[in-house]
This record gives sequence, C-alpha cells and structure tokens, in this order.
Amino acid sequence: MPRQPQSPMNRRSAMALLTSALITVPHGPATAATAAAWPSKTLRIIVPFAPGGGADVSARVLAELLAPQLGQAVIVENKPGAGSAIGVNAAAQSKDGHTLLMGSNSMVINPSFNPAIGYDVARDFDAVGMVSAQPLVLVVPANSAIKSVPDLIAQYKGKTEQLTAGNSGKGTLAHLTSEIFEAETGVPLTPVPYKGESALMPDLISGQVSMGFLNLPSVAPHIKSGKLRALAISAPVLLADLPGVPTFRSLNLQSLEVQGWAALLAPKGTIAEEGLARLEALLTQALASETVKTRFAALNVSPVIQSRQASSTFLKNEAARYGKVIKDRAIKPD
Repeated sequence: MPRQPQSPMNRRSAMALLTSALITVPHGPATAATAAAWPSKTLRIIVPFAPGGGADVSARVLAELLAPQLGQAVIVENKPGAGSAIGVNAAAQSKDGHTLLMGSNSMVINPSFNPAIGYDVARDFDAVGMVSAQPLVLVVPANSAIKSVPDLIAQYKGKTEQLTAGNSGKGTLAHLTSEIFEAETGVPLTPVPYKGESALMPDLISGQVSMGFLNLPSVAPHIKSGKLRALAISAPVLLADLPGVPTFRSLNLQSLEVQGWAALLAPKGTIAEEGLARLEALLTQALASETVKTRFAALNVSPVIQSRQASSTFLKNEAARYGKVIKDRAIKPD
C-alpha cells in the first residue's frame, strides 16, 4: 500500500522531535548519568606481589570497603614476579576499564634500573591516590658493636673495611637506600641481595651480614624481641612503637628520609574522568575510616590521603629521585 504524504503539521512535529532528540544526545566526555553506570561489572585490583604482604592486605581491606559503595564486586588478583614488573605490565596492558593496580616503590624504580622493563608510569597510568606509607629502619644484629649511626660513621667512614648491607634484592628500595647511605656518610658498604626480607632475616639476626634497611612491618617484631637493634628510622617523625630510635632527619641525613609506599592507579585512559573522581572520593573516605586505621595499624603502615594530582606529581618525583641514584651509582641489573 502506497505511503501517505505527511501533512505540513506532521512534518513540523517530526522535525521538532528530531531536533529535541539531537539536543539531548550527549557529546564529548561522559555525563553524570553515564558515569553512574561505571563500574558495570566486577572490578579487579592487581597486586604485583604474592598474597600476605602489606600491599596485598591493603588491597583486600580497600576491596571490602569499596565494593558496596561501587555496587560491584571488587576482587584482588595477585601477579607476583620480576620485582613487581609482571603485575605492573599486566595492569598497564589491560584495557577493560575495570582494572586497577596497587603499585609500590618498585614500579617507579624498575624503569630506571632496567630500561627494557616495558612500561612507563607517567605514560601508562592514571593515579587514583596514595594508599599507605611505611618507613625503613636501619638495623644491626643485637650483638653488634655498633650502637648508633654516629658510632657507625665514626668507626667506618673512609676505612677500607667494608660492612655488608643485606637487602631484599638488587634494585629494591632497601638496596638503593644503602647506596644513598654510603654516598652520604662515606661508610663503605657491600650490598648483599636476598630473595626478599624473610630470606635475609636469619643472616641478619645471626650477624652474617652487618646491617640492613628493612621495612618496619617485617622488622618490628625482631626489634621488640631484642634480636635486632634499631639505629634510625626513615620516617619524618619519631615513632611511638620505636621509642628512643632517632630519625635520619634528626641526624642531619635528610637524603635518607625514604618511605615504602602503596598507591592505587588505573591503566591510562581506561576509566573516564568521572569514574576516577568517584574512585578518588571513595578512596579518601575509606582511608579515613576506623576500619582502615585499625587494620593498617596492625600492619605497621599509615594511611596516606592525597589527591590524584598530588599523587601523580609524587610518583614522578619518586621516579626521578631513584633514577638519579641508579645513574649516579652506576647500578645495573645482573
């Protein structure tokens, strides 16, 4: 049956409806309505370390708090190996818009330590915010003749005798901190890499290695039990859990004010601005909660609330800082 011609009134009505529809079609960035649809499925947080460590536990605590707020499940996926590079690369290559990364110091150190690592933090990731921080502690065996940092410097500065400095692996924060210490104090050190702090601990306690810069969570029990002696902490302020232990700042060694940290990131460009802003707000809320404060205190780490912009700047500065140490000390992978 032939189509009937439209009347002038019908044509005007149709044009009005079409114009109205075009006006309401969103252009450019997602609107609040479309942003509210994110996340539309399970969100995963990649942790580039084995289960049970500080980054892993922190991620699981946040997953519990973020899931009900986001209206989707949040799972933690461990991808350890290659000094965190396996997990970081996996996150960088994910384009599903529902992947996050719990990053740490190693992710900004690795590209300078090994240029073939495959990722660049500034190029490949958007910062959501910082999560936590923990200081390093300079420790010696309990039976060591070294009683303090000034004592250590007085005994060994400029001497030919080298002290062994155990660390959790070549190119790690602990290793680079020992390099900074040698450069600043003139105390000759021989770095001794181990496969993690747990492997180092028996040799440090027994005195087979002279000293080490260790993360507070792993070393605190051994300090309290009297197996190790703490000489200084890299935190900017004194710690109630380590009474009488000075900061490096108080010893005029500000360059040793380093922190182990964790940060939440998203693969670059995979989550819209509205989604990142929502995540930032929820992360801030979670980190300020009593749940996080209590759970993090048990890990000997402190929550760190910092904006996306400030976190991005911090990550760039950390990469530049440790990149300079690696270049100046001519540190290369084996």
